[in-house]
Amino acid sequence: MQKNRSTTPCLGICSTTYGDDVCKGCKRFVHEIIGWPKFSQDERALVNDRLEKFKVLILKDRFNILDQELLQLKLKENAINYNNSMDPLTWIFDLLRAAGSQALDLQQFGIASLKSYDPTTIKDVINKELLELSEAHHERYFKKL
Repeated sequence: MQKNRSTTPCLGICSTTYGDDVCKGCKRFVHEIIGWPKFSQDERALVNDRLEKFKVLILKDRFNILDQELLQLKLKENAINYNNSMDPLTWIFDLLRAAGSQALDLQQFGIASLKSYDPTTIKDVINKELLELSEAHHERYFKKL
């Protein structure tokens, strides 16, 4: 399935229903989740652009994609959901999310690690950083004083 920049980033585990301003799953803001069905393609793309930039910021110093075609092939073979219209670095986020705490041989996916890390916790570390960036952005631009 080809995805575009306006495809929903929803993961089906929305924490905004419990009062969070930023979803712990997809990292969208509560008003974006509520308004998503009425958002234009451009408005949806803006949300995805922000999330993409945050993911790239977090991942660019940790990983290098050696073979983008291999990564894409392996994601498809393993039925891992990713958005092919986004920077391939974001696909690493999707791969790690799908792997959970399972250790991966990143070279089999055409990825090199630029730093050593604990393969059982790297997903949680990256997810936490993404949530922190999203919460800081929400706090700065949307939180009422």
